[in-house]
Amino acid sequence: MKVHGFLKDIGGAGRVTRRRRTIIQNAGSQMVTRDPIHETAAKLHPGNIPLRVTEIRETSPTARTFRLVAEDTPLPVFQAGQYLSLDFQIGKTVTTRPYSISSAPFEAGGPNPFVEITVRKKGSTFVPDYLFGHVEAGDVLTGSMPHGQFYYEPLRDAENVVALAGGSGITPFYSMAREIAYGKLDFHLTILYGSAKADDIIFRNELNALEGPKIHTVHVLSEDPAWKGNKGFLTAELIRKYAEGDTTYLICGPQAMYQFVEKELKTLQIPRRRIRREVFGTPKEIAKYPGFPDAAIGKTFQLTVRRGIHEDTLPAKAEEPVAISLERAGIPIGTHCRSGECGFCRSQIISGNLFVCPDGDGRRKMDRERGWFHPCASYPVSDLTIKIPIL
Repeated sequence: MKVHGFLKDIGGAGRVTRRRRTIIQNAGSQMVTRDPIHETAAKLHPGNIPLRVTEIRETSPTARTFRLVAEDTPLPVFQAGQYLSLDFQIGKTVTTRPYSISSAPFEAGGPNPFVEITVRKKGSTFVPDYLFGHVEAGDVLTGSMPHGQFYYEPLRDAENVVALAGGSGITPFYSMAREIAYGKLDFHLTILYGSAKADDIIFRNELNALEGPKIHTVHVLSEDPAWKGNKGFLTAELIRKYAEGDTTYLICGPQAMYQFVEKELKTLQIPRRRIRREVFGTPKEIAKYPGFPDAAIGKTFQLTVRRGIHEDTLPAKAEEPVAISLERAGIPIGTHCRSGECGFCRSQIISGNLFVCPDGDGRRKMDRERGWFHPCASYPVSDLTIKIPIL
């Protein structure tokens, strides 16, 4: 965006209007059916696209990187830090999951374009179990991209960035680091990366190879007594050590890390405009959140779902988001972020009560007042009747 000056910029709307009138007056009588703006928008945001898995490799003992290539359309342009959303048919359940893109944008526009996601599997988890156990090179997945606002913006962010990462939360920062190293992004990136053990650091060798004047990674381990470097957690003392003047702080990792790090940043009196965080999904134990009604714990309620003239009734567990109950019943509900932020699954409450996690309530004020909600991050605490979009 080019800034010309206060009065000149304010008067820009009038100049555009006069130019439009001149073009209309000079136009021919033949109807123009081509819409170049729509064509450009379709290329940048093509909706769902088939993505073929061409390579799967281990990135750590608990993490794998999946390389994806578009089947019949160019890969959409994205920014380092954004995510893609993948659709999965697992048994009778159709669900979606968001994954930060761990490859860099320049790799999606080269002679052999691709995007990569890096997924960690610890214990038994629904979609990671499927990815690790059933997805192989050659399989075709359906996905959409790009999504999210977690990227560097020079008009908003400082030239010095401290990234606070935990576990698989390293993925958007690895994408940024690769883009910086390639010369496509210009800021100083210091990554404070919290892991449990040295032998399970995701991208350890790759991050070491990217070290340079504008990229620096500091590993902090919490469960490795033999580690010679920084131990413990991402404390205010450690953060202060790597902050230089005006700094933007980007946070990505598990929920527990967010809660800890945000308290540490508060002690440093960081302006709120200088702190941004990626969405982290829904809490694993929502019943422990302040405000969740004790009377609903362990309960299963009746969920009535209206889609146009169709109406279905199904069970809904209080400690699961409404979207999961819908997916389990085979009722499609479009989701992208799975964190209550993007609004893609926006639906209406007809009757009943919900608990919305305070850390995942991305609704507009008007939606909260008029009874709209995001099923991916809302929990039934009574019998419930809702109206959802028809897909």
